[in-house]
Amino acid sequence: MSWASIHGDVPVFDAGRFAWIDTVEGQWLGVRQELEQVMRHREAMPNFQQILPQVGKIQKDDQWKTFFLKGVGMDCRDNARRCPQTMALLEQIPHCSTAFFSILSPHKQIPPHRGAWAGVLRLHLALIVPEPRERCRIRIADQLHLWEEGRCLVFDDTYNHQVWNDTEGYRVVLFVDFARPLRWPVSLFNHWLLSLAALAPFLREANQNQLAAEQSFRRSLGDRAGTRDPGR
Repeated sequence: MSWASIHGDVPVFDAGRFAWIDTVEGQWLGVRQELEQVMRHREAMPNFQQILPQVGKIQKDDQWKTFFLKGVGMDCRDNARRCPQTMALLEQIPHCSTAFFSILSPHKQIPPHRGAWAGVLRLHLALIVPEPRERCRIRIADQLHLWEEGRCLVFDDTYNHQVWNDTEGYRVVLFVDFARPLRWPVSLFNHWLLSLAALAPFLREANQNQLAAEQSFRRSLGDRAGTRDPGR
């Protein structure tokens, strides 16, 4: 799939090549404010592997929390309503398929791993980067990168990558997958495959896990406003 990429086959992309990046970065403070509200209840958030059990291959503890806003085949309405500015920002990203707050605890490391599908690219909008910044980093292929608050990092997650947060603070990014810009007709084929992905059993399971996580989050807040209409 990467051979048809409009922006080439590289581990990390020049974010300036995506026309909408400036718009996204220009709205980051509003996203940060919404994050700070939900971060008050970090302990009530699900661990990543509680949503996607496959993540358990690289993540087994409770030091990588998630707050899903969008996912292939996933219903994230309750979370989304808490973050209207973030949802408006996601509308600026063409063909955004997945988005969540990715929260790493102090001294959390994610071992080397790689994604399976080159039809999407990954974006990290850095929201909280603890000091010292050089001790909070990501390796993608043979490149080492530091996050910078308010800036986007765009990369191909099919390249081997790993993460270190060797600080005393939480590292938080808005984690986004969006359809890779591809030449026609490969782009058409890619969008078709992405639309079919919602039917995959593991994503159906993820949706059920997400619904349960939202219900648990509501209970922890004593929040009745987000309760779904049982007739739906």
